[in-house]
Amino acid sequence: MEPKPQYRILVVDDHEDNIELLRARLEARGYIVDGAADGQLALDAVDKCIPDLILLDVMMPKLDGIEVVRRLKTNPALPFIPVIMQTALDSTENKVEGLDAGADDYITKPINFAELEARVNSLLRIKALQVALAKRERELSDLNDKLREISLTDGLTKVDNRRSLEERLHEMWEHHMRLHEPIALVMCDIDKFKSVNDEYGHQAGDAVLQEFAALLKSEAREIDRVGRYGGEEFLLILPGTVLDAAVTFAERLREKVENHTFSFTNGTLRRTMSCGVAGSPHPRIRDQESLLKAADEALYVAKETGRNKAVRFDSNEFNAHTQETTKPDAKEPTAEPVLAGAEKRGSTPPRGTAAQRA
Repeated sequence: MEPKPQYRILVVDDHEDNIELLRARLEARGYIVDGAADGQLALDAVDKCIPDLILLDVMMPKLDGIEVVRRLKTNPALPFIPVIMQTALDSTENKVEGLDAGADDYITKPINFAELEARVNSLLRIKALQVALAKRERELSDLNDKLREISLTDGLTKVDNRRSLEERLHEMWEHHMRLHEPIALVMCDIDKFKSVNDEYGHQAGDAVLQEFAALLKSEAREIDRVGRYGGEEFLLILPGTVLDAAVTFAERLREKVENHTFSFTNGTLRRTMSCGVAGSPHPRIRDQESLLKAADEALYVAKETGRNKAVRFDSNEFNAHTQETTKPDAKEPTAEPVLAGAEKRGSTPPRGTAAQRA
């Protein structure tokens, strides 16, 4: 059985005898009692130690009880503190004024202690319920935050998942359009990743993906977003980054991976990475979908032209490859050229299987 909580009550009265009388009665009921002889001392006492309830005299010199309760109740840093106003003026006007200022209850002098004890117990029960409710709300809020984090995080690598990347890209694109700041994407994946699973097993493949994600995260800035876009494919969103700087960054990542040794249970291995880089503003980029598509197609060209490279979506290499791969076939002429690997709706052929792109 949990012990009964010991509540702290602050008695505020400009007559010391009244404070001592109430202190004796309340301490006999198991309460901890502090006293304050005027309104300012009461506010100072609350700053030092927040009471569970305040028994507050209305008529005091300098700072009266009405002003004290008003200040207490308008202070957002304070929790809910029940306040019982005590006064010798048993008029409706006085009671209304105190309640309007924020008091929770009223008792008239001379104080009937049985009545006071009942009012104190009632307000402390309400406070306990409010504390429990606030705790429950915090727990639910924390749980919701954790659930949202889980829903936006890749379970294996602990970086953003595809859903989170798409949300962040939308937000950053809107920011880019509104403030005319540059934005760039780096789409990358591990070269010949399928062979890792085939030769060493899926546990080794998982370890490589985790290490790869951590490596990308360590090289990115705090404002960048790093996530797993699918399989061994990762996307980095670089706000405020011009295309040239994004290409430099991607090349640095590529060199970092090339020189890195991946570890897993009972073994190590080396792998390279390929990157596709796109950025805006650019004449070819109309919206966030075309930006993402440009980075994806540049990655496809990097894979097709030898791997272990970072390809810029408007580079000579990219343009030459896409023109070459979209030439009309002599036997089956096409109506119009399309970018190699483009995933368009309709008759455009797919980019190839995962094995062909690995």
